[in-house]
Amino acid sequence: MIGTFMAVLDATIVNVGLPKIMASFGVGLDKIEWVITAYMLAMAVMLPTAGWLADRFGYKRLYFLGLLLFTFGSFLCGMSGNENMLIISRIIQGLGAGAIQPVGMAIVTREFPPKQRGVALGFWAISAAASVSFGPLIGGYLVDKFSWPLIFDVNVPVGIIGLLATLVIQREYINRKVKGFDFWGFITISIFLPVILYALTEGNAATNSAGWHAPYIMVCFAIAAVAFVGFITAELTVKHPLIDLKLLANHNFGLANLVVFIFSLGMFGSTFLMPIYLQNALGYTAIQSGAVFLPVGIIQGFISPIAGIASDKINPKIPIALGLMLLATSFFLNSKLSFLTERDFIMLSLYLRGLGMGMLFTPLSAISLSEIPRDKMGQASGISNVVRQLAGSFGVAILATMLTTRVNYHTEMYSQSVNSQSEIYKEVARNSSTYIRTNAGYSPANAQLLGRSVISQHLSKEAYIQGVDDDFLLAGVFTLLGGIPLFWLHTKKSKTKQEKGVHYE
Repeated sequence: MIGTFMAVLDATIVNVGLPKIMASFGVGLDKIEWVITAYMLAMAVMLPTAGWLADRFGYKRLYFLGLLLFTFGSFLCGMSGNENMLIISRIIQGLGAGAIQPVGMAIVTREFPPKQRGVALGFWAISAAASVSFGPLIGGYLVDKFSWPLIFDVNVPVGIIGLLATLVIQREYINRKVKGFDFWGFITISIFLPVILYALTEGNAATNSAGWHAPYIMVCFAIAAVAFVGFITAELTVKHPLIDLKLLANHNFGLANLVVFIFSLGMFGSTFLMPIYLQNALGYTAIQSGAVFLPVGIIQGFISPIAGIASDKINPKIPIALGLMLLATSFFLNSKLSFLTERDFIMLSLYLRGLGMGMLFTPLSAISLSEIPRDKMGQASGISNVVRQLAGSFGVAILATMLTTRVNYHTEMYSQSVNSQSEIYKEVARNSSTYIRTNAGYSPANAQLLGRSVISQHLSKEAYIQGVDDDFLLAGVFTLLGGIPLFWLHTKKSKTKQEKGVHYE
């Protein structure tokens, strides 16, 4: 739970600091999004490898090394003097987190029998919920009162506590059946993930005037396609694959991961939107924007164990479906944001999000692993985490790219709609100039220029908010689409299989 708290904390705490980091380094959204994407990408690369490494060298040993690497990466992030160093340090962090999460989940799953597994996973999820609640709040306080590097430095003492707890508490487990390492699979997936995400993020970058048709973007897509085909071929043909894709042929496991992939595109991809909207559009401070997320994790942490208990007693598709609907409703409410949106409306959407996430994750994890043999739990946990992180990385890249595109679109539309020669425009500019001259003491000429500038700034803010709204709308659509495979999940209980440690058929 300590390790999971750390790993998820660093995926949430950084969001409230993004505006300050952008201002500190003087970079735009297309560059700073890599602070999030690099972390998730490194996790996605490490996640499948972690299953084999844990089987080969021991779960306790790998968990300790992952936590050590994560803590060291946090220290380097706090010492970063430019955005490139910060991104490299985030990669180191992500590699450590990529070992922590799947191994931690596998340890919890292995230590508890099937009848207690839902409850155990529910309590394990509390650690993630706590970081969702307190991460943005802690990050906002540190950014406002001190400086943004402290949002990474705060991980170091907690990481040291986790390392000591790992040494004292955890028991070692080594899978004696482990086989050879799939080097070809590791190389191809390590090429595919960064190249495809680089192409997605650079397609509409400010430094790329040619857009999606730029030669280097096309080359990246071609390299990614070849690497992806090579990876799939390798995993289906080698004797001991890095990721046992044949596990996805298991009905429940395959469909559950499809659900996770689709809705994670929107859920994880939209995580950076709310703090940026609150700070850039509504003028919230970092701690104010972090405080609004406090109830999310509290609600999720309270609901997760209840949902775990319910999934052991009733059809788990019921809480999963309710969770998806609540999550989608939250995003659709967020697609109505404006510069006049009141805090109560924002909080309502976040309450629904916490409730939906709490109802969703634990039953979905339990039903996805219900038919997986115990000796395959490490591989299955690795695949589940890879799917989630991969979807999150794609979601961040897609929604960040869409945000840039839609802001430019709305800016152009508003610019075409404004007629500087119209009487309404002249009256607004004149009234603004009079107000500025009267209250700020500017000369008539300067007040007139500032009056026109106020209109331009307002249009830019409106275009930005409309772009954020479009992103939330897409996130809601992704979430609803994630519910479609839910209808085909098997949930009929079988006494025979349940006695063998399998919940559903």
